[in-house]
Amino acid sequence: MILDTNALSAAADREPTALKVVAGAERLAVPVIVLGEYRLGIAQSRHRKDYENWLREWIAAVRVLDVDERTTHHYATIGLELKGMGKPIPTNDLWIAALCRQHSLSLLSRDRHFDLVAGLRRIDW
Repeated sequence: MILDTNALSAAADREPTALKVVAGAERLAVPVIVLGEYRLGIAQSRHRKDYENWLREWIAAVRVLDVDERTTHHYATIGLELKGMGKPIPTNDLWIAALCRQHSLSLLSRDRHFDLVAGLRRIDW
């Protein structure tokens, strides 16, 4: 399962329902895009040191997914599919969706626009 930024934040904040879903996952992955979004958020937090420490431990326990040449094919395909439907999604989320499709992994996210992506299974908590 891939975690979106809102899911990573929920895990960091120890939201019980999110933690239950995370604990039940066979394997966990975090896209490098999500790490960038999360680091931007914690850089602005008054609890920055606590979140940075939590993130350092978290990264050691999960797989970080990088964007590669294969990801770009999924990115372009999904982007065209959504454009054809008249339902574009934010660019960072398009990269996250591409990684989900590339690695055949579900996505833990509260963002419903991921439901528009064919073949992507979004899990809410």
